[in-house]
Amino acid sequence: MKRKIVLLGAALLVFVRLGAREEDAWRSGLDRIAEMADLVREHAYAAPDQGKMVQEAIKGLLQTLDPHSYLLDPDSFSRMAEEQRGKYYGIGTQIAKQEDRLVIIAPIEGGPAWRLGVLAGDVISHINGESTKSITDREAVSKLRGPRGTKVGVSIAREGLDKPLELEITREEIPLYSVPYGFLLDGETGYIFVRYFAENTVAELRDKMASLTKAGMRSLILDLRGNAGGPLFQAIDMADQFLPKNAHVVSVKGRNPAFDRSFSAASTEASEGLPLVILINQGSASASEIVAGAVMDHDRGLVVGEDSWGKSLVQQMFPIAPNMAVALTIARYYTPSGRSLQRDYSNFDDYILDAKPVPEQTREVKYTAKGRKVLGQGGITPDHKVEFRILVYTLELRGRGAFFGYARRLISHQTPLGKKFLFPEEMKAGADPAGKIQVGRLFVADPAVLEDFRGYVLEAKLPYDEAVFKKAEPEIKRELEREITSALFGVEEGWRAFERSDPVVLKALEVMPEAAKFVAR
Repeated sequence: MKRKIVLLGAALLVFVRLGAREEDAWRSGLDRIAEMADLVREHAYAAPDQGKMVQEAIKGLLQTLDPHSYLLDPDSFSRMAEEQRGKYYGIGTQIAKQEDRLVIIAPIEGGPAWRLGVLAGDVISHINGESTKSITDREAVSKLRGPRGTKVGVSIAREGLDKPLELEITREEIPLYSVPYGFLLDGETGYIFVRYFAENTVAELRDKMASLTKAGMRSLILDLRGNAGGPLFQAIDMADQFLPKNAHVVSVKGRNPAFDRSFSAASTEASEGLPLVILINQGSASASEIVAGAVMDHDRGLVVGEDSWGKSLVQQMFPIAPNMAVALTIARYYTPSGRSLQRDYSNFDDYILDAKPVPEQTREVKYTAKGRKVLGQGGITPDHKVEFRILVYTLELRGRGAFFGYARRLISHQTPLGKKFLFPEEMKAGADPAGKIQVGRLFVADPAVLEDFRGYVLEAKLPYDEAVFKKAEPEIKRELEREITSALFGVEEGWRAFERSDPVVLKALEVMPEAAKFVAR
């Protein structure tokens, strides 16, 4: 079977690259690869790894087609399956690599690690006796996950403990949420973040919307920033939540007419009358663009942020082994106005590494249902552009765990300012408030907090330049409010604290009355 796959991939590769007649290229390719396989087997100094040869042959073929046709090897196939199912088997932790430390950002409540007392801020120093210093966070995830009921040994280093905690944790089913956050930003504006599209995405969205509606939501900000997409049908169902029944959502057209389809909203939903603003950025692609494009083309709501990625190519999975598949581009999709959003990918480096906005004069012009001008061939250009760039210095501090580490020290009363604070849980427990600064649920990183953080940066010998620090203060303030709120009240509350000062969200709130006019009766 492996030999057949290598021969097939290489034969097609010859056909594509040589441009010969199909039948001649096929036969020529098979002959040449058979000769090459024999040559390698007989004369190569190192014995060939057949599995690797198979994968590289297929990758070589796919690279001649487009940037979005790719091979799912066993590792990536497994990760994709977990994301699409919305669950995996593991210990239940969110982790991140901070320099050479594998830090637990948060244990998942109710999960096996949480039940054993693992805390946010703990460092996983060893997995099954192997040091984590030299491995990536992705490699760590692979080691921590495994079949249900199996055990993994984890060494936990915790500040204040003389020696690591040695835990043997039994892997259990852990849910993966593609819609992790949903809350009210104010008394009536809901905010929902969709991380990616999976089998349960629309069901999760409905749950969040139902909960927010009960809490008084009267308008919605749907955040699709950084959402690279997922299953086509989830995008169609999500658009269906906001568009009237029978409204056209998307068309799919391929070189093979068998793939041609047109999809429309199939149901009537209460959310169709909800004022709506969708947030996008350059990381929003594919399924995200289908949703945003349908909403924009039907004048159903407003789009705010930056130009989206520009991916209108549709992939279909073709299994080639029990744990391998090929994602092959079979068609392009078109928004209701008839535009393709696909950027030019003839130059791979420009497409992947330096994705600049496409000049407007080179883009196809279409019109929405109410006659507004919209553009193709370069992603979705939002109705209101808001750039959100983070300084390199802020990113460096974040990557080195400065905000996370400071937050843990502050709430543990291990910084000069932290020693003066009294936090809500301590107040509930009856701690004496005399001479203390009482902290409420809405934490604000005021100048005193920034000065305390500055001291932490210097003490920890993290990068510091007075002028650069001053310039980054607004961003540092947001990061501190997120991390300290997360440490006190949970990750979702930290996300809410960050979004309250997010310039893109603030613009969405500003233009919500404009969005409401689209649904006014």
